[in-house]
Amino acid sequence: MTVNLRKPILIGGVGLSFLLWLWQGVDDTLGQLGEYAVWSAIALGGVFLLRQKKAKNTQVDFDVSLVERATVEKAIAQAEKVIDKLEVEAVNGDLIAKLRLKIAEVTAKLDRQELSLAVTGGKAVGKTTLQELLTKNWLPQITKTVSLQEIPALFVADEIEKEAGKTTSNADVLLFVVNGDLTNSEFQRLQQLKAANQRLMLIFNKQDQYLPEDREIVLQQIRQRLQGILEKEDVIAIAANPNAIKVRQYQTDGTVQEWLEESVPEIAALTERLNVILTQQSQQLVWATTWREAVALKGEAKEFLNGVRRDRSVPIIEQYQWISAAAAFANPVPALDLVATGAINVQMVLDLANIYQQKLSLEQAQTVAVTMGSTMLKLGLVEISTQTITSFLKTHAITFVAGGVVQGISAAYLTRIAGLSLIEYFQEQEISFDTGENAFSIERLKEKLQSVFQQNQRVVFLQSFVQQVVSTLIPSSPQLQVCAEEKLG
Repeated sequence: MTVNLRKPILIGGVGLSFLLWLWQGVDDTLGQLGEYAVWSAIALGGVFLLRQKKAKNTQVDFDVSLVERATVEKAIAQAEKVIDKLEVEAVNGDLIAKLRLKIAEVTAKLDRQELSLAVTGGKAVGKTTLQELLTKNWLPQITKTVSLQEIPALFVADEIEKEAGKTTSNADVLLFVVNGDLTNSEFQRLQQLKAANQRLMLIFNKQDQYLPEDREIVLQQIRQRLQGILEKEDVIAIAANPNAIKVRQYQTDGTVQEWLEESVPEIAALTERLNVILTQQSQQLVWATTWREAVALKGEAKEFLNGVRRDRSVPIIEQYQWISAAAAFANPVPALDLVATGAINVQMVLDLANIYQQKLSLEQAQTVAVTMGSTMLKLGLVEISTQTITSFLKTHAITFVAGGVVQGISAAYLTRIAGLSLIEYFQEQEISFDTGENAFSIERLKEKLQSVFQQNQRVVFLQSFVQQVVSTLIPSSPQLQVCAEEKLG
């Protein structure tokens, strides 16, 4: 793809450079805090965001009873639109055919009558016993067509976990079995399932192994911990395979006889709740599962589309990083070298937004470019990258003494970071289907910028990148060798 640079943007580079230069002057004191302070701030910010994200996941934000057919049909239509875009931009006919077949399968499931239940949980919590018990004693008594299967144990090998995840998402109701208070792993998995809008029931099995006065305490502890994730009625205590009870009988002759009597399973509370759910929510359960499958299919198509667009975007970023490197290398004013690329980055923002069909105005693109430049300065990313690159160049005398090499490499590196950050940001956005301008979250872009910078701070990558830029900016020649030796004098 050919990139046509727009003259007004390039002409405006000097003005933009001075704005960023002044910004750099204001933030000199911040830069003096040093690398450790910067990374500490980033780490603290990450922890804060993570805690906020976890807090959001603890909200009951999906009500199966409110799901409507129109909602599901809309989700299917959106998935089809993403596939249509993928068909236009990609050339893989087999992939498109497979996705269209999946769309047809999901659409057909809107009218299915059979309900699907699944039993899951960790090892040795009683999944198999519960599944067999329900199959034998409950399923024959209900009027609806229901399938019931056991999912392989969670928290084991990755391959099994991946397969279990596929089966879980296809279940209309998921019975999550535990045998006591929740472990951290169980609690986190329940959060993930809830975030995926899975219809859940938490089954506290083996309650017979607790003293009668302790059973209610454990049940209340579980309900309290899942408050905001599951309704109270969907957290149920059972005993699928209770221990046998020792019976002692005293005879008239003074002897004592003892034997074990089998206990009756205690699952009445579970079957009663299941009957209510299947009676009141059967249609909504089908629609909810179909909706999840449509959303997942849309995500799958979007992932393929993002891959196609990323392949088109990376060469664009590389083209701009060489332009930035050449501009900084030739610029005689060191203070402007690293920030003068902001004018070129405006065009890069527009080009990448065009690939991801995120409509941005020139004013929005300018705001994005200035914000990225100022964020790099405020976080000390410019200083950190420059110091790191300089340390690499000190081992290479010829390149170290060449005037603008450090600035050129830094400009190329920071342009690449900016471009990759934009890719990460655009891939996260919803696929655009209209021609209007898209809203742009500057704060989210800043988060992506920090994340991408950290990911690309690996020593091996930087060394390779420095060598690549050096070989482009300064081809080896006898004249340069003599010049370097004279400067080293």
